[in-house]
Formats: sequence, C-alpha cells, structure tokens
Amino acid sequence: METQADFRIDDEGQTRGVVLTGDWSAICLGDAATRLTQELKAGPAKIDLAQVGRFDTAGALALIAAAGGDLKTQEIAGRPETLRLLDRVVEAIHTETPTVRRPLSINAMMNRMGKGIVVIIAEGGESLSFIGRMLVTLGKAFINPTRVRWATVINVMERAGIDAIPIVVITNFFIGAVIAFLAASMLADFGAQIFSVETVGFGVLREFGVVITAILLAGRSASSFAAEIGAMKMQQEIDAMRTMGVDPFEAIVLPRFIALVFMVFLLTFLGALAGLFGGALVLWANLDLSPVFFIQKIQENVGVDQFYLSLYKAPVMATVVAAIGCRQGMMVGGDVESLGRRVTTAVVHSIFAIIVIDAIFALIYLELDL
Repeated sequence: METQADFRIDDEGQTRGVVLTGDWSAICLGDAATRLTQELKAGPAKIDLAQVGRFDTAGALALIAAAGGDLKTQEIAGRPETLRLLDRVVEAIHTETPTVRRPLSINAMMNRMGKGIVVIIAEGGESLSFIGRMLVTLGKAFINPTRVRWATVINVMERAGIDAIPIVVITNFFIGAVIAFLAASMLADFGAQIFSVETVGFGVLREFGVVITAILLAGRSASSFAAEIGAMKMQQEIDAMRTMGVDPFEAIVLPRFIALVFMVFLLTFLGALAGLFGGALVLWANLDLSPVFFIQKIQENVGVDQFYLSLYKAPVMATVVAAIGCRQGMMVGGDVESLGRRVTTAVVHSIFAIIVIDAIFALIYLELDL
C-alpha cells in the first residue's frame, strides 16, 4: 500500500536530525520535497532514510534538490540499497557528457559523399526490382484479367486522375502563359515575335505538358499511395493479406499502377490543351495574334507529332511514380515518424526520377533526330 511522503524533525541528540517517512516515489512526493527544502535551509542536519518505504529516482532527486544540490554537507543514514540508489543519482547528475567533435576534413567529406552515392545506387536498384515485380504481376493479370480488382482500379482512377484535372489544367495554363510571355519578350529583340507561336507549341506539346503533369502526379499520387499503403502496413493489414493467401501486389500495387498509367494520358492531353490555351491567350493580348492564326501556325509548323513524342514518355513516368509511391509505402515501419519520412521520400524520389527520365528521352530524341 502506498504511503504519502513525509518527514519529522528529531532534536533529541546533539545534531538536529530529519527522519524521512513514507514512500518517496514519483506518485507519493506531494509537497514533502518543498517542505524539506525549507527545513534544510536552517543548516546541516542528519538525514535518516531508514524508515523510507519506496524510494525511486524521483525521490532521490527531490532529496538532492532539498539539500541544495550537494549531499556532501549532509550526514545520510539508511538501508544499503537506498544509499546505493542515492549515490547513483548523484553520480549521474555530476557526470558531464563529453562532446565529440568530428573534424571537418576532405576525408570525412569524401566519406559522406561515397555513402550518399551508395545509398542512391541501392535505392535505384531496389526501385527497379520493385518495378520488375510489378510488371511480372501485370503480365499475370494480362493472362488472367479476373485477377485484377477492377473496382479498386476505378476508385483510384477517380482519385488520382479525375480529381487531379483541375490542378493539372490550371498549372499548365499558367505554364503556357509564362512561356508565351518569355517568348514574346525575348523574340521582340530580334523582330521575330511571330515565332512565339512555335515556341509555345514546342514547349507545351513536347516538354512542359507531360513534365508538369507528371510532377503534379508525383506530388498527389506518389504521396497518397505511400500514405495509404503505409497506414495499412502500420495496422498490419498487409500481413493479414499474406496470412489469408492474398498477394499484396495484386490487391494493392497493381490497381494503382493500372489506374495511374491509364489516367496519365488523359491528364497529359488536358494539360497540353490548357498550356496551348494559356499561350494563345497571352499572344492574342500582347501581340494581337488571333486564336485562328495561332491554331493554323501550330498545325503547320509544330504538328501533332510533337504531342505524340510527349505521350511516349507519359506511361514511363506514370510507372515510375506508381512504383516509387507504392514501394515507399511498403517500407513504412510501425511509427508515424517512419510514415512521414517515407511519404516525403516518395515525392522527392518521384520528382527526381521524372527529371532524369525526361533528360534520357531528350537524349534519345536527339540521337533519333526527332
């Protein structure tokens, strides 16, 4: 049974004594420590701990604080285990943790760079392995379409595709407008404002339409996939699927991959239209180039082939975004900190992969003279 911490004054001997009674623990201290502090301010006293019941580190800290932080001026008596705990607490208080300073050197910097490169290579290899497993699962589903959870696919298509249309359209509209502003301003120095139409057409149809759409998908879908799958991982739903004989790749990863690959074509098309509309609006307002003239120049000098070149990149980017988001979700641990870290990693890695993929396609098109 717990007893409230207390003490009494013993003045019978030559030295004033303070006898502690009750349980000097975290939940039983009450105001005993405050009263003891006031009592010990009168001068040194013999402290008797023999009648103390429970005695933990909270009680030891209270006693040390009441004695002014230094028990050497006090005479302490009590059971061996009580005194041993008190000595340990005193030693811990007065022990200074040494500060280890890492010297800044070229060797340390190169070591950190090397570790970073190894981590990047390992992450890339594991992502490629995940994509390979996802494609194998897709091949099995192609042979037997009944393995696909089409209800989940439709649901993800709505959330990752249809719900993303407003932000994709608005962002690409302003990107097209910005390209038109820059083209009109720069080409005006050479008296070639008429070529602003081709600049907007090539920039939006070939590059910015698909890249901006893919980056928006990375911010929306990759983070969403990582958070959803990570929450399922934390609640052990994925382990339950494996126990019941359900492949998590077929139940969770495959529907998200199919939905994102299907919807990226629609989003890229709408994004390209919005970018062209934004550019046409700016050129109409600044250079008085009518929309009919704008469309005619796009058809004659740009052509739909440039848009096809961007569509070739779209499914590759969607595949990488879906794979990275799902993989980071699968790697979530059992705490919320791990979930937040993986969601952030999914977005960063997806955007980085999109830029790299776009650069690779640019080199391929350059070699093929496209």
